[in-house]
Amino acid sequence: MTDELRGLLRESAEAHLPDRARMLARVERGTARRGAARGLRDRARTGPLTWPKIVLATLATVGTLTVSALTVVAVVHTPDPPRQPAAAAPSAAPSAAPSAVDRTAPPTAGSRTEDGPLWADGSVDPHSNTYWAQSNVTLKTRKPLTALVVELRIALTAGVKDTGSWRTLPAEDFELSAREEGGFLVYRWTLKPGRNVPSGEHVFAGQYDHATGGRDAKDDAYRIDAAGAGEGGAAVWGGFA
Repeated sequence: MTDELRGLLRESAEAHLPDRARMLARVERGTARRGAARGLRDRARTGPLTWPKIVLATLATVGTLTVSALTVVAVVHTPDPPRQPAAAAPSAAPSAAPSAVDRTAPPTAGSRTEDGPLWADGSVDPHSNTYWAQSNVTLKTRKPLTALVVELRIALTAGVKDTGSWRTLPAEDFELSAREEGGFLVYRWTLKPGRNVPSGEHVFAGQYDHATGGRDAKDDAYRIDAAGAGEGGAAVWGGFA
């Protein structure tokens, strides 16, 4: 019990007021005044902050916000750990487009006169004479051809010199060359792109001078490489009787 309350009770006793209700009323009024006084003291303790306290509180708040903002920025902008670069898949070496004509075997390597749809034969034309000759390469194909190379090789025996050539197919369908290569006079007919050779029998002939007298054709040779649309290549080769 506080001194203030004791004083109130003492005043009531001294006043000889036996009325219990009046005594309780005084006690309630005293208690109310005490509560009001306590409220004033509390408000005084919790009153407005002084200027230094405001500054310190503001700085503390700003510091807290700054630290929070930096934390957020750090979280948002923290770079991802460096990724290991994916190992590049080894690129396959580009494969060369298969040639429509495979000319790997030398024309003098034995004799192969038939392959797939092709058949061929080499012969010295019977109209040849003692100073001039013609060698014929006869080709038979059971299917149309979209690629064709015919090569005739005449050994450079004494006096051999080119005097011309011909073929039973249209001249404008072929590229023709005739030149000396490695001890041979070589005639080469190459089918132009976009042109075709029909199925059937076709002849390619090379004409040349030679030294007077009979000439031996044992070292002469031919080779034919061909391919049809959507089909693999075929090759035939042989010599001259």
